[in-house]
Amino acid sequence: MTIQALLERCLAMPFAYADTPFGPEPICVRIGKRIFAEIYFTRAWVTLRCEPQQGLQWRARFPDHVKRGYHCPPSQQPYANTVVLDGAIPDEALLTMLEQSYARVLRAMSRAERASVLSSVPEG
Repeated sequence: MTIQALLERCLAMPFAYADTPFGPEPICVRIGKRIFAEIYFTRAWVTLRCEPQQGLQWRARFPDHVKRGYHCPPSQQPYANTVVLDGAIPDEALLTMLEQSYARVLRAMSRAERASVLSSVPEG
């Protein structure tokens, strides 16, 4: 999967939108205020959220292509994986990681945050 295709896939998820709070990179894909994907076009990698056990499983399965979140503080590293997008990881596995990241962020939201996200969707 190309990095552009991954970005498009992220943006196709319900209530997802792109943001660039840190400059041109990374492109942060969010639900509400929470980031579930950080896409680095110049480095060809993405950082995705994960449950700690899932993160360990992905790192063990693809040790040369999935690492702990490279830019995350140590306390957050178990909850993020940085994935190299060079074609070595099958699309199916990458999409599963993306879906897990999205689900983790949704689960982490408070009821009020979820309600805010749902109410921000324009009607029509």
